[in-house]
Amino acid sequence: MNDQERRQELAHFLRTRRERLSPEAVGLPTGGRRRTPGLRREELAFVAGIGVTWYTRLEQGRDITVSPQILESLAKVFDLNAAERNHLFVLAREQVPADPHPLTDIISPALQRILDTMGVYPAYIANPSWDIVAWNQAMCRVYTDFSILPIHERNILRFMFTNPKQRSLLVDWEKEAQGLLAVFRASTERYVGESWFKALVADLQQSSPEFQAWWPRHDIQAAHASSKELNHPLVGKLALQSSSFQVMDAPDLRMVIYTALPEANTEQKLAQLAKAREVQFAG
Repeated sequence: MNDQERRQELAHFLRTRRERLSPEAVGLPTGGRRRTPGLRREELAFVAGIGVTWYTRLEQGRDITVSPQILESLAKVFDLNAAERNHLFVLAREQVPADPHPLTDIISPALQRILDTMGVYPAYIANPSWDIVAWNQAMCRVYTDFSILPIHERNILRFMFTNPKQRSLLVDWEKEAQGLLAVFRASTERYVGESWFKALVADLQQSSPEFQAWWPRHDIQAAHASSKELNHPLVGKLALQSSSFQVMDAPDLRMVIYTALPEANTEQKLAQLAKAREVQFAG
């Protein structure tokens, strides 16, 4: 839709939501009989803490700029659900809002079972802050045992830039790290002002000279399926293909699975690592 159509759609959306609100629902007196249903514009503006003239122009479809703070206030007064809130932001600002809920840090048993059924293929689930919230045993065999890492170190970006195992494991660590940083910057643009984002960037600027040097470049790269070449200390070269999937039951989560490429007998080596682990536990 063009801008005029978008503004008209926004005006209609605001009007329908205002008409669904009763004065009692927002703590206002009824004020006797009303000619039209719902709140008056001045009442809605008062409850939302915005100017009545400004809100009237917005509901009339005028070409005005709307801040995220005002939209959040309107969403709260209208008691919008997640889909309605997204719709409001897209119509008003042509962008999806940042998730207002806490980042997911645990997964369901069903999702963990899916990870475990990947067998010899490493797989993990991460949230929008790139924290690894779940993984399978193949991930531990190829990369590291995430269960023994401190929770704050179970972050993809932090793991890449501060864990010495990554530098020896990845054949071309510098290329991988630069690409990962560019994807991180693109995928977290909605969270730039969040406290976790600022803390992570500040910490890595202090702890990693490479991060400090590359972050100001502002490189941007879309996420895509990519191949990785690893030099595993037990089985040697591994060639893996990464694929990423959104978890539909928890849209802020993504699952990443590494499958074996034909090179370097990777499939057999992954099975070899699994077998060695079984023998270790049996012993």
